[in-house]
Formats: sequence, structure tokens, C-alpha cells
Amino acid sequence: MELVKGQIVRSIAGHDKGDFFIVTNVDGAFATICDGKHRPVERQKKKKLIHLAVTTVIVTMSSNQTNREIKKLLRQFKENKNMIS
Repeated sequence: MELVKGQIVRSIAGHDKGDFFIVTNVDGAFATICDGKHRPVERQKKKKLIHLAVTTVIVTMSSNQTNREIKKLLRQFKENKNMIS
């Protein structure tokens, strides 16, 4: 599955392993991701695509998306992860 802007992904490698993020940009073998808390919009992370697990959920991203809105979107994924673990 090809990654698109606004898609929810889970990190499968690195210190942020298991955390959910929103893709803000895709560039070749890399994606720029943020979660609104540890990686805010102002300090996004560039991560290799092979280190991301893709979900089927895609949200509409606006150019003025705030950290608060991103955290709110990702909260339901974090809660479900905690229920499974």
C-alpha cells in the first residue's frame, strides 16, 4: 500500500516504536510524520518507509493543522493500543 498525506501510521522501529503518527509528506523512501506532542508540527520527523506500519485510515489534512487537533485524532489509536497490550 502506498503512503499518502494524512494517513495514520505506526512506528515499528526506533525509540518511538509503537507510537502512532500522521504522515504530512512523502518523499521517495522517506515520510515526514508528526504526532502533535513529542513530534509537533513545528519539529516533524523524517522516517524511512520501511520503519512504518501503514493503517487504512486517512484523515484530511489542512495546511493550518494544529498540534491539538493532531493529538485529538491520534488519541483513539493510542487508547485502542493500550487495550490490546
